[in-house]
Amino acid sequence: MNLIQRSYQAELLDADDIPFPDIRRNMHELDVINRWLGGHRITIKGLQQLLNGRRQVHICEIGCGGGDNLQALLQWCRRKHIAVTFTGIDIKDSCIDYATQRSVLTGHTRWIVSDYRDVRFTEKPDILFSSLFCHHFTNETLVDQLQWMQQHCSMGFFINDLHRHWLAYHSIRILTQLFSRSYLVKNDAPLSVARGFTRQEWQSLLQQAGLRKAQVKWQWAFRHLVTWQQHV
Repeated sequence: MNLIQRSYQAELLDADDIPFPDIRRNMHELDVINRWLGGHRITIKGLQQLLNGRRQVHICEIGCGGGDNLQALLQWCRRKHIAVTFTGIDIKDSCIDYATQRSVLTGHTRWIVSDYRDVRFTEKPDILFSSLFCHHFTNETLVDQLQWMQQHCSMGFFINDLHRHWLAYHSIRILTQLFSRSYLVKNDAPLSVARGFTRQEWQSLLQQAGLRKAQVKWQWAFRHLVTWQQHV
């Protein structure tokens, strides 16, 4: 795999005809990967950087998948005594079906099956975020996505996504071949890294979107945390 430039090879999960048991296995293993390789820790860090002392917050995730990120945020907010409500948006009804089975999120979360661009908020969420979502898009589409996120949050947004790097690619390929029972994870996990971003690419995308005050910070293990904050 040539990692000099981003791959646009389609991931299996982007197909429309995946059986629900396969989706369920994929969502479960992604949650495990996020917990053990620090993905949830990075998502919590993104929230911390934008809270500014707020004790009540509405958070919206685009491309929410199986809801594991929202569950991790809810658990953290409970420990910090922060009142939180969520909106989870995903274009796949199978992902939302899986997410709604997370009973801990019941009463805290509004689930929406939709392309995020078609959602109309009666009131802007305080914070928007995505995790492992941006690498599914072309660079050109991402510029529009970044601008959409800026326009639809009242406090700011953050993005948690993969750093395209040879060590990350080969490490996750070997780990998933050894331990995964999901053909989706085995195929898509290394491919997701190949579709990921370098720091320079993020900086270029943010500049094209007019978000010059956004920050891009490298995080272990091989991710970038992008944050942008509204300035009153």
